[in-house]
Amino acid sequence: MHDPASPRRAPRSAFAAAVLSLLFPGLGHLYAGAPARALGFAAPPLLALALVAGLVLRVDRLTLLGLLVQPSVLTAILVLDVVLLVYRAVAAVDAWRVAAYLNEAAVAGDRYGPPRLRLRPASAAGLLAVLVVMTGFHVAVARYDLQAMALVNCIFDETGAATCDEAGPSPTPGGSAASGSPATPSPTSAASPVPTPSPLPPWDGKERLNVLLIGSDEQGGGHNTDTLIVASIDPPTGRVALFSLPRDTVDVPVPAGPARALWGTVYRSKINSWFVNNRHRADLWPGSDRTRGYNALKSILGELYGLDIRWYVEVNFDGFTRLVDALGGVTINVQLPVFDDRYPGPDGRLRRVYIPAGVQHMTGAEALVYARSRHGSSDFDRGQRQQRVLLSLRQQTDIAAILPRLDELVDALKSTVRTDVPVDQLPKLLSLAEQIDPRSVRSYVFAPPFYAREILSGDPRGYVIIPNVNRIRAAVREAFTADPAEEARREALAGEGATVWVLNGSGVAGQASDLARYLESWGVTASAPNQRPDGRPSQTRLLAYNGAETRFPATAAFLAAALGVEVSPTEDPTARVDFLVVTARTTPALTPPPAP
Repeated sequence: MHDPASPRRAPRSAFAAAVLSLLFPGLGHLYAGAPARALGFAAPPLLALALVAGLVLRVDRLTLLGLLVQPSVLTAILVLDVVLLVYRAVAAVDAWRVAAYLNEAAVAGDRYGPPRLRLRPASAAGLLAVLVVMTGFHVAVARYDLQAMALVNCIFDETGAATCDEAGPSPTPGGSAASGSPATPSPTSAASPVPTPSPLPPWDGKERLNVLLIGSDEQGGGHNTDTLIVASIDPPTGRVALFSLPRDTVDVPVPAGPARALWGTVYRSKINSWFVNNRHRADLWPGSDRTRGYNALKSILGELYGLDIRWYVEVNFDGFTRLVDALGGVTINVQLPVFDDRYPGPDGRLRRVYIPAGVQHMTGAEALVYARSRHGSSDFDRGQRQQRVLLSLRQQTDIAAILPRLDELVDALKSTVRTDVPVDQLPKLLSLAEQIDPRSVRSYVFAPPFYAREILSGDPRGYVIIPNVNRIRAAVREAFTADPAEEARREALAGEGATVWVLNGSGVAGQASDLARYLESWGVTASAPNQRPDGRPSQTRLLAYNGAETRFPATAAFLAAALGVEVSPTEDPTARVDFLVVTARTTPALTPPPAP
């Protein structure tokens, strides 16, 4: 019998025991006064948490994210979520029962035999509320897990067979080519598909990786690839180079094979129409109507750059605004003000755009205007702005800030992003991204005047940019070895656009042409006309006509330093060049680098 003199156990709330088990299995049992039972329920989740914590501490956050979105892991998470729900429900109900039982035992003592568990409506209602709250949490986890599965299957689609809620490329012939493009062969499929070329060997995570980043304009049912950036990554050093090609570039070399037989050695139209004019050509490219255009883009840009482009990632402009908004906007350091009196608005009407210099926090629509504005600035500046937007988004993406906007972000990604990156490569790619210092990224925009020549009018194709293929390939090849200061000097000299003639005043064969080609390799527009100077000077002469030394200060300083002479200002209204170099036997033997 119960001894009236011994202290009686204070009653414990069964509802509180259930709530504590909701927080963590075993807490409710400990509160109810059953420590051994508490340890039994707490041990499995404690071991699981220890394993997860060890994984999280050993793996960086982006690699962990890549692991979490693997289909097998997402499936395991869904199964684990259901198992955990059942386990926690059992723990909560058991803690409720133990607390109620021990309360009855404390009241009854041993006077009437084993205590009977009485059902108290209020306590039972509390237990039911705990189970509902617990189930709601696990249902939310399952929902986000299923969303992640759908998103992964939608975006990481190597075959192009995924059907998502997206405005993807039209599966039927059509689409608009760039305005001003000449007539091109009809893009109708042939009866016999082209043989599939040998795929690239699997990426080992160490060799140079090249990924094509595409920004597409799909308004009006077209598919113009107006932004083309190849991101080239050197894993051993973590360095990255971004290569941008203006959308109005023409005469891009066509890779050998069936495409060259049809289009010729170069693609005469603007590069932003290449996708549309090739995506239905089963006689030229492997893949389906959804993937063939991307394979064609990777091939032609790989031919231009001398690279194997492994994968692509495409973002359409309409969805880009939603994506940036879902990320909470983007903060960009605007280097130069953007003026544009002819920016096409959503309604098709032209409107005025002005973005001042300085740090700006932009919405998706504002960031798109900043990246796409063309009038009032050069293609070089436009390419730099597009790269700046990408790097700013990379730096500012914060998982904690994304979570409250997860639904919005998932919807935006489904309608915005397409890629053929295999999902099983994602952990390696994200781990590589974590190692990259954005400050070390090299940016190249293959725009006039150094990397290309622009034709404003007179060409039947309209405004076009003709690339200097040798210079582009040399820049790509030396992207990770070239001195950034030298590259900046080349672009500055090319930007001044001064013209230089080199005349052979020494009689040494080939001296003038070698010097002219050397100056050309530095971005100076130089030539060696077949014209003899008056006499043979004993020293190199450097003449600057009609104030050229003031109008082109960088070129004047470069020529003076390279030749080891001073600039001689000269007035001559009949002069057809800005600078004249007359060589002598004492002229330094300057020769261009070997041709690529």
